[in-house]
Amino acid sequence: MIDTNLDFSGLLDIGKELEALSKAENRKVMRDATRAGATVFKDEAVKRAPKRSGKLARNIVVITQRDRDGGIVSGVHVRGTNPRTGNSDNSMKAKNRNNAFYWRFIELGTSKLQSHPFIRPAFDARERAAAEAAFAELNRAIDRALSK
Repeated sequence: MIDTNLDFSGLLDIGKELEALSKAENRKVMRDATRAGATVFKDEAVKRAPKRSGKLARNIVVITQRDRDGGIVSGVHVRGTNPRTGNSDNSMKAKNRNNAFYWRFIELGTSKLQSHPFIRPAFDARERAAAEAAFAELNRAIDRALSK
């Protein structure tokens, strides 16, 4: 799993503005900002995904959830895997149009299939753009919340 955390705590102005928001508004601002960054990665991964049937690209999505500490986490997820463990979701049938469990075989390869990475190169190519998108959306979301 690729682990990237954007630390907003070092930015004093943003930190002060976040303190002025209610807890619910703060969560919405953080959710919007993290989703904006994750969407940049998702779009790049969809562009780089093999297009044999289109099923794989269609099943690359952004998910947002709370982490163990109560913070907001957004990331790129390929449907057909359990987002918590990363293993295949055994409750889905292979023919299900929302099940692209085979993505890891393409990304990492197998003993009989050469790897064709598309997730990691998407992350590497768009890391800075994702951070910039997250910060830009964070500022817009704070401005929207404070203008109410």
